[in-house]
Parts: sequence; C-alpha cells; structure tokens
Amino acid sequence: MSEPVAIDRAATKPPLDEVMLAMDVVDTLRRRERLATSELDDLGREEDLVARLRKIYADQGLEVPDRVIEQGVAALKEERFTYQPPPDTLGTRLALLYIRRGTWGKWLGGIIAVGVLAVGVGYALWVAPAASIAKDLARVHTQALAAAKTDQARDAIERTFNAGEAALRTGDKGRAKAALGQLQSDLAILAQEYVVRIVSRPGVQSGLFRVPNVNTGARNYYVIVEAVDPAGRVLRLPIANEETRQTSSVDIWGLRVDQPTYEAVKRDKQDDGIIERDRFGYKPRGALVPHYEMTTTGGAITKW
Repeated sequence: MSEPVAIDRAATKPPLDEVMLAMDVVDTLRRRERLATSELDDLGREEDLVARLRKIYADQGLEVPDRVIEQGVAALKEERFTYQPPPDTLGTRLALLYIRRGTWGKWLGGIIAVGVLAVGVGYALWVAPAASIAKDLARVHTQALAAAKTDQARDAIERTFNAGEAALRTGDKGRAKAALGQLQSDLAILAQEYVVRIVSRPGVQSGLFRVPNVNTGARNYYVIVEAVDPAGRVLRLPIANEETRQTSSVDIWGLRVDQPTYEAVKRDKQDDGIIERDRFGYKPRGALVPHYEMTTTGGAITKW
C-alpha cells in the first residue's frame, strides 16, 4: 500500500523574482507595441517574438529564461497584468465616495457646521426664550388664580393667559411677553388692599371737568382720588388714561363721575374746606378692581 505523498503547495507557485521578470516582459512588450501587435497576431511567429525578447534582454546584460519570457507573452495575451476597471455597481460607487471623502468631507463638514450654527442661533433666539416665557406664563397664571377671590378677577386672568398661549403658538414673542407682564401686574394687584380716597388737602384739586374736543358743548367730570393701604401709605398703581390710552404708574388720578356726584363733592369741600365723605371705594385682597361706593364709569385720567 503506497503512502500518501504530501504536496508542497509553495513549490507549485513560481518564485517571486520570476513573477517580477514576467511583469517586466509584459512592460517591455507594451513599450514596443508595434512589435507585440504584429507578432501576437500571427501565432506561428510567436517563437520569433520569444527570440527577439531574449536578444533584447541579452543586450541589456540580463539572462532571462525562456519559460519566463513565454509566461510574459502569455500574460500579455491574457491581459493578466492589465488594469481592468471594476464594474459600475453600488458597491463601487460607495467605495469611490469613501476614497474621495477628503474632498467632499470638507464641504459636508462645512454644511453641517453651518446647520448646527443655525440651529444653535435659532434655539438661542427663539426656542429657549419661548420656552422660558411659556414656563413663566404657566407659573404666574397658577399663582394668580390661587390669589383671585372674585369671578371678575379669575375671568380676567384666564383671558390674559389664553392670549399669551395663543401668541406663543403663532411665534409672537412680543405679545406673549406682554401677557406675562400683565399677569405679573395682576398678581401684585391681587395682593393689595386699599381704600380709594378723595384727595382733600391744601394745594391739591379735589375735582375738575374737561371739555372734550369732539363735543365742546359737553363736560366730563372727574374726582381726584388716591389709594391708601391699611397702614396709611399712599400706593402707586397702574392707571389707564382714557384720553391717551396709555397706562402709567401714579399715586393720584381722576375718576370720571356724573355731574351730581361731582357737585356733591364740591359742596362738601366748600362747606368747611374738608371733605367729610372722602371714601370713594374699597379694594379687598383677591380683587383686581375696587368696589366703588360713588357713581363712576371707571374711566380715569392721569394728567390735567
């Protein structure tokens, strides 16, 4: 029984120097393209081509075995050492894209950087402030509702809060901040308690009338009042001027009354220089507006 013979696979491969020589043969043939073309087209003259190649190398002082020359000739015919571009497939395109990443990567990086910067600026200019306004709006709304003790106050707070939320939904930060400011003002007013008192001291008017521009035959009557808290301090309040439509923080203002009320206050002061009935109304905690004890439209002026 014969023993199996081990095959030396390394021995079946041509030495590296022969491979290099064969590649050189191919390169020589390519440089002499006319020679290679004419001889390879005629199979019968292939032996002459081998002889010519042998002479070319001999002239250079190189001794190249015939088998190496024959391998080079065969390789040229089979285009073994010729670059063949890969097929145009998705994998090839992705590979080329990866190879060229140094070029397009800079552009892509720039685009991404600009995008990130734009997002950051947008967040800083709108998203973050809007989120802060929404948070403060909800917080002050909750506090104001807890402090409100009248239906009128609660209704006013809800209207302001709803206006602020609607402004946020439409991206109107200005209106949203105005609503927040109104709620903060309302919260401060809800905490106040004071008496609305007619001003009665030397050098200060207790009442006046105005002739409106649109009707010079009419008169608008006002009684001058101030807000005094339980400790006797005169408060500054935000009062809307019905003539200018502007709100100002003042410690004295005129409340519009009818003529009989105006004349009654006038007579009270003219009697002895003192207004005995000087209480015009009262604002308890939890209310936004006072309960008036004299007839008034609620309209006011802050300058005269």
